[in-house]
Amino acid sequence: MAEKRPLIYIVEDDESIRVLLAAALRAAGFEPREFPGAAEALDALAETMPAAVLMDIMMQGIDGITALKLIRQNPETAALPVMMLTAKDTEGDKVLGLDSGADDYMTKPFGVLELCARVRALVRRTTSRPRPEVTSERLCAGELEMNLAVREVLLNGRPVELTLKEFELLRMLMQNSGRVVSRDELLQQVWGYEFVGETRTLDMHIGTLRHKLGDDGPERRFIKTVRGVGYRFLQDVTHAAC
Repeated sequence: MAEKRPLIYIVEDDESIRVLLAAALRAAGFEPREFPGAAEALDALAETMPAAVLMDIMMQGIDGITALKLIRQNPETAALPVMMLTAKDTEGDKVLGLDSGADDYMTKPFGVLELCARVRALVRRTTSRPRPEVTSERLCAGELEMNLAVREVLLNGRPVELTLKEFELLRMLMQNSGRVVSRDELLQQVWGYEFVGETRTLDMHIGTLRHKLGDDGPERRFIKTVRGVGYRFLQDVTHAAC
């Protein structure tokens, strides 16, 4: 019996690009399903859950960023891997996508071989890689609290809205406070061992995480960059009820 192919949603209003992506993914061993708009894809998610979603940002009707936020707000689809496709190569546009919860992004025009490799990494990360073992339900560092059981972060008692990637990055750094966590280790644990995207993706996620924690000033309170190595969580962390 043939192995079932991972289902990939392609949300793209440009038919020529959509057809090209579908052909490339099919040749790479996936089962693509095409959608000309976000509304159709969101309706389909209520019926069938794919292994990952490729979604254009600039679309008529519901744009990609709005659709991504809706996906992340729904508990049933919050953990769904989403790669954003954009024609804009500015850092601001990439940060907007990542800050909204994108797992990865690619700028048009792109190579289909690289795209398929990145999709493969997204799918493998969610289906094959074991989740890191939770050693405590709560991590506390001064005014910062992380509840692992309900995936909640509080700063001075107020909720901080983090994407899945930002939450996992903060968890890793807090659980390893006092030592430098290398870039390779963060990429492997948060994105998966087969991550093939730009390492700049990590830097941009750290940047948005710092901003949400109010840690983007000249004096770092929580996350310090160790140049050429990785990142270190600065405060002492307790693994107990806060």
